[in-house]
Amino acid sequence: FGGFLVKEAVVSTQSTGVVEGAVPAYLLDRETESRAKVLSNMVKQKRKEKAGKWSVPIPQVKQMGEDEVFKVMATGKRKKKAWKRMVTKVTYVGEDFTRKPPKYERFIRPMALRFKKAHVTHPELKATFCLPMIGVKKNPNSPMYTQLGVITKGTVIEVNVSELGLVTTGGKVVWGKYAQVTNHPENDGCINAVLLV
Repeated sequence: FGGFLVKEAVVSTQSTGVVEGAVPAYLLDRETESRAKVLSNMVKQKRKEKAGKWSVPIPQVKQMGEDEVFKVMATGKRKKKAWKRMVTKVTYVGEDFTRKPPKYERFIRPMALRFKKAHVTHPELKATFCLPMIGVKKNPNSPMYTQLGVITKGTVIEVNVSELGLVTTGGKVVWGKYAQVTNHPENDGCINAVLLV
């Protein structure tokens, strides 16, 4: 019996030496994991906010098929090949764009339908400005049209608003802002858009 009591006493002295709130080694990483989760959730939330930040003036547009946007170009000596397409809608082509050699160019964007400026209306100021375009953000019809820079009704474009002198809450000058196209540019010969504030 005496030996058993001694053992118990030893155990009790060891148990009192444990610091309150101590975590075993295999649980040490758990806290950092939860922190990472919080961070990733914050990033996701920010993304969601950014996506749904502006309500678009034209929420739904008529779908445009490829046969409407592209014209099939017959090529080759016997005009047998038909892999080239000519874009029949207004496009935006960046400043640093270089054409492929005409023989190998699949999508031809005519110079006459390439636009660089847009008439953008500020909904609060009720004034219209002719602003240079920076790029095509999203064409609701197809991601391919977005990539090619095709501008149709409902397309969200990015415009340079530095000349409007818009300032953020932090005091920085706003450079690029999004606007949605409200007309059919291929019919009107100009791009009319409403600034998304």
